[in-house]
Amino acid sequence: MTKLLDAPQRPARSGGPAGPAQRQGLARSIRSLLTSPKYGPVIVTAVLFVAVFVIGGVRYRGFFSGQVFLNLLVDNSYLIVLAVGMTFVILTGGIDLSVGAVVALSGMIAASLLQSGWSPGVVIPLILVLTSVLGLLVGLMIHVFKVQPFIATLAAMFLARGLCYVISQNSISITDETFVQLAVARIPLGGGMSITPSVIIAVVVVAVAVWVLHATRFGRTVYAIGGGEQSGLLMGLPVARTKVLVYVISGFCSGLAGVLFTFYTLSGYPLTAIGTELDAIAAVVIGGTLLTGGYGFVLGSVLGVLVLGVIQTIITFEGTLSSWWTKIFIGALLLVFIILQKVLTARRR
Repeated sequence: MTKLLDAPQRPARSGGPAGPAQRQGLARSIRSLLTSPKYGPVIVTAVLFVAVFVIGGVRYRGFFSGQVFLNLLVDNSYLIVLAVGMTFVILTGGIDLSVGAVVALSGMIAASLLQSGWSPGVVIPLILVLTSVLGLLVGLMIHVFKVQPFIATLAAMFLARGLCYVISQNSISITDETFVQLAVARIPLGGGMSITPSVIIAVVVVAVAVWVLHATRFGRTVYAIGGGEQSGLLMGLPVARTKVLVYVISGFCSGLAGVLFTFYTLSGYPLTAIGTELDAIAAVVIGGTLLTGGYGFVLGSVLGVLVLGVIQTIITFEGTLSSWWTKIFIGALLLVFIILQKVLTARRR
């Protein structure tokens, strides 16, 4: 009897059915994620994208395929890059209305210089430098002169769009051999699927942006400014420099997006990308970034772009709907996600 009492007891086996306490803890964790202003909207966006894609696959033959998904990246690679820059700005509580006009200006500069015989190796870096300088000027206007971001970027939008018409009032075709090759190039992935070089560039930009925001002091400062600029100043963070740099990043991404768009269209036109700034803002907000700043992820913005892309693809497959239905659905989604953000942030107070 003594031996039996002294014998070591076997530990309870793990892997069995979870008890009520464990299930309740898991339910609380899931509920906490869904009601969090940080993760909730991103999770909703991911679920929405999967649901819409599955609905499209059930309704339309040939929709549910790898190439259709890759075409979302091919067709929206420039918008992904644009949304990355917009994410940095909105995370600080700002806004950038100039990105669409800068895309058009980049295309006009590229088309006119290439037509004049300039090398693409000079034209592309020049565009990126010029658009970054424009972003720098906007950032300085906001920080030094305390101009509201809405007004400062609105002025930059009119400036960029006006410069497009100064260059030319007509469309300029791009016949440069390098640009044409990049426009028609396809990178095979096997199984009959392929992507374009623009997708590779967009993926690299997203990866760099994720690293910057989550692994550097600059990224932490971006989030801190969105959470409360005065708190950031009291913590000794470089608030002024960061506020200016996010607009430089937005300008750089706008210039790069403009270059990618010229690969897609092989032309420059003054009326290009009208309203694209609203698409970028919508993608970022639908992707879970709060308009007031402080919460958001670059990958969420990519999901937002993909949601817009899959809606457009479904309308294309339907064939009987006008493309304006895309704007209607985007407007409805944007309204829903803004209300969702308001509800989640109010519950946290």
